[in-house]
Amino acid sequence: MKRVFFIVGPTAIGKSQLAAEIAARCGGEIVSADAFQIYRGLPLLTAQPDAATLRKVPHHLIAAVPPSDAMSAEKFRQLALNAIAEIHARGKLALVVGGSGLYIKALTHGLAPLPPVDPKLRAELNALSLDQLNSRLLAVDSLGAEKIDRKNKRRLVRALEIFVLSKRPASEQRSQWKSDPKEMAGVFVFRERRELYERIDRRVEQMFRDGVLEEVAAIHEVSATAAKTLGFAQIQQLWERKISETECIAAIQQLSRRYAKRQLTWFRQQSNFEPLNLSLLKDHSGTVDSILQKVALLPSLE
Repeated sequence: MKRVFFIVGPTAIGKSQLAAEIAARCGGEIVSADAFQIYRGLPLLTAQPDAATLRKVPHHLIAAVPPSDAMSAEKFRQLALNAIAEIHARGKLALVVGGSGLYIKALTHGLAPLPPVDPKLRAELNALSLDQLNSRLLAVDSLGAEKIDRKNKRRLVRALEIFVLSKRPASEQRSQWKSDPKEMAGVFVFRERRELYERIDRRVEQMFRDGVLEEVAAIHEVSATAAKTLGFAQIQQLWERKISETECIAAIQQLSRRYAKRQLTWFRQQSNFEPLNLSLLKDHSGTVDSILQKVALLPSLE
């Protein structure tokens, strides 16, 4: 991790363009840390960097796996470590760029040794309602229940599964992750909430103009993790005529704003990367220069 620099933050901030410019100026390569952009066939829905941005510098783990593949933090970690090793073998700097907090923390801290999935137990837990899952988690892991997204059934099920199989709360095991190692250098970029939400709304409207409906229609087989891509379920509902296009756009905008809010909370609580408010940094070239100065402080590979 000596020659790795992190640029993290919520969706629609402008990380991709910023990182590509920085990588081009310092001769680096980008490793994406985005749980959705890793899938092929969904460049619009997952807001993958456009062709011009991708041409600026080599990018890794973007459109890297088919949507039929299930992903996890451990799978991402292995793919990312392999990409970083290849970049370093070429004598280059690796810039890890993305907004998937758990993926990034899996890379910076490793993963706690959690029990594998038990299909029978998972089926039993999946049969419960959100209220039932929340009640059970509160009874066995009050700290975890306070911090978890109570509307995210997949996370609730996994937290209970960890407790049942290991006899220890998931929150207790995650707290064993050490604090951010000093050698992990990077920035946490964000914008004022109003500006961020406006950017999100515009981006969703633009992806509909660019043909995201046809893009999703062309995907025939998706894994459980790929199906979690923001907007995928809503566009399927639109194709099934359960909602109108206007309702679909509004729903995806709302989902994306909520996701960005959770990302902001995660990085503020889980990361020691230096915060940079892009809403206050109106001089783009000055922002790039400032980050490049931080990159220059990284030790050499030798």
